[in-house]
Amino acid sequence: MTSLPGGSDCGGSAMRRGRVVCARCGTVADGPQPTWTCSVENGTRQYFCDSCSRENLRSIEGRLDSAWW
Repeated sequence: MTSLPGGSDCGGSAMRRGRVVCARCGTVADGPQPTWTCSVENGTRQYFCDSCSRENLRSIEGRLDSAWW
């Protein structure tokens, strides 16, 4: 994962006051979870819970350049 220039690894609209919200289903967690997926889309960091990540794994991997697989 790469950080935005001048920013920290924590931030974006999905993280507020130490809580992380899944951008797909709205599940709330206290702080970043190791099983969640983090994505930077249009300059905004978005988090996806483990359930949503698992359900959409093929779509997520399908967007990666071949150098990543």
